[in-house]
Amino acid sequence: MDAKRIVVKIGSSSLTDVHGKLDQEKLNDHVNAIARLKSTGHEIILVSSGAVAAGYQGLGYPARPVTIAGKQAAAAVGQVMLLNHYAEAFRGCGMTIAQLLLARQDFERREQMSHASSALSELLKRSVIPIINENDSISLEELTFGDNDMLSALVSGLIHADFLAILTDVNGLYDKNPHKYPGAKRYDFLDELPDELLFETSDASGSKVGTGGMKSKILAARTALSLGVRTFIGKGKGADKLVKIIDGKGDGTYIGSTGLKPSLNVSEQWIALHSPISGKIEIDDGAVRALMIDGKSLLPAGVKQISGHFLSGEVIQIVDRNQRILGKGQVNYSADELNEIKRMPSSKAMNLAQNDHPEVVHRNNWVPWTASIHPITAEGKR
Repeated sequence: MDAKRIVVKIGSSSLTDVHGKLDQEKLNDHVNAIARLKSTGHEIILVSSGAVAAGYQGLGYPARPVTIAGKQAAAAVGQVMLLNHYAEAFRGCGMTIAQLLLARQDFERREQMSHASSALSELLKRSVIPIINENDSISLEELTFGDNDMLSALVSGLIHADFLAILTDVNGLYDKNPHKYPGAKRYDFLDELPDELLFETSDASGSKVGTGGMKSKILAARTALSLGVRTFIGKGKGADKLVKIIDGKGDGTYIGSTGLKPSLNVSEQWIALHSPISGKIEIDDGAVRALMIDGKSLLPAGVKQISGHFLSGEVIQIVDRNQRILGKGQVNYSADELNEIKRMPSSKAMNLAQNDHPEVVHRNNWVPWTASIHPITAEGKR
């Protein structure tokens, strides 16, 4: 088994008992499995839910709170409890942990993404186990990741992981709801995730302590695949469960082939998945060929039409003459400047706009649109 970088995501239902309390036995089981896997030479990043579930009873709530303030307060209390339990359990295995709390806004800021990537890389180099959770105490309801499923996928891409294991209380993906249809068939392996599977899957959580249903896990797996990360969705028990999963013997569904393309770099991930679109540029056939086939930059001569009001440094969509989306890129000129210099040779355009960039969009700041790389929509946030 080659040494790999593995992200393990543990949901609330996999950390709590039937009453919604943090289950120390379950937590120890996960920790022992991570320790076993790490002893084989792998680097491990843990994305763990459970803060709200761990903290709400300490605040006197009879059940998981439903108000934003209640969830935030429970997360603030529970995060301390959760990390204390993890620290003690990992200390017993001779391992050091670190905590990172991330919010969706951290991915929307390019510099924040870069800092998070650098911090995680340094922790892994020091053989520390990073434990990541959403910053629930300050996150806005409409800007959350769901039950940390999407967060685990984005972290996988951010640190160029080789594999993402999403542990849950269901042993994989089925063609029908296995709780309603006893004859439902499990998918042991999926090369990709068809739209039909996403549309037919409920987004309701199967647990009273979790927030993410199977749909959020499918959306997360799709995002992970687009970032070059193979994914497992399923369950397991015992200290060897993660070793079995990495060896292809897990109780669940494996998604993605071994020949996935390498992950985008951090800058490309920000452009592709997180940056807001400020406008649109239509380009001619020659520029389409240069961008999509020859791997070249977009020059002023290839620009036909400009839509929107954007500034230099913002991200725009690029389309062909049929308005087919080609991709997204960070532009070196404002919309007003481009309207003046479109169709011009680069030297003349630079002089007229008093700009040092011969390219409208440099190839290093360009990400082509594919069936797998697409911005995370509102649906993908849950």
